[in-house]
Amino acid sequence: MWKHKNIVPILIVFGIVSTLLALFAVSSWWWVFLVLFVWLGSTTWGAFDIRQGYFTDVFYKKKHENRRRVSLTFDDGPTPVTLDILALLKQHQAKATFFCIGKQINKHPDIFRKIIEEGHTIGNHTMNHSKGFGFLNAQQIEQEIDSCDASINDIVPHKPRFFRPPFGVTNPSVAKAVKETKHHVIGWSNRSLDTIIDDENKIFDRVSTRLVPGDIILLHDTSNKTLRVATRLLEYMKQQDFQSVTIDELLNLPAYEH
Repeated sequence: MWKHKNIVPILIVFGIVSTLLALFAVSSWWWVFLVLFVWLGSTTWGAFDIRQGYFTDVFYKKKHENRRRVSLTFDDGPTPVTLDILALLKQHQAKATFFCIGKQINKHPDIFRKIIEEGHTIGNHTMNHSKGFGFLNAQQIEQEIDSCDASINDIVPHKPRFFRPPFGVTNPSVAKAVKETKHHVIGWSNRSLDTIIDDENKIFDRVSTRLVPGDIILLHDTSNKTLRVATRLLEYMKQQDFQSVTIDELLNLPAYEH
């Protein structure tokens, strides 16, 4: 897919051509609607499909991974369920990356601390995970990121380099904010939809049938439903000789600034 920075000049050229055509032929106005349709469709798709990296660079999988390694990632914690997730990961000698919300860190500091103590990686998932995240301006997004970093730094001497935007939304404001904060935007290649789908079998099948080396898998450590799915998934991964490693190990990127 075209990136935002590449499609803008193309659309400008389309706009100039369509305007000139419209001046000489009324029937050519369909060019204007075509340009608007292409722009709107590309921008909407780019905003909501984080894999496209439309507005900013995004890491969403390890391409050409020659080992059977994937990364399990858990969003929206820490919560009491996180403790059970940690026990499960320890049982399978698996490592994961947790994209934590600042207000949840403040609510469960001991659970947050345990995530790091057990060798998992922490990522920034904003301070409040606002439902209106996609409508925040760059300054507001930067504040959300910085506040979450501050909550992390209150407990451990780490500033995370990894940032996952709520709902996977990217737009020019997100791009501007992460350029200032110098975070790597982390997406996913295998989305469980565990917060949307009720049927645990469907969630498990959705992830397991698509699983390939280099995948970054999106889960949420917020419900017992996901805990049960993760239990089945880790058993399946063991059978298929898949190993779960942290994002920094999979992508060979530094997880923190010290």
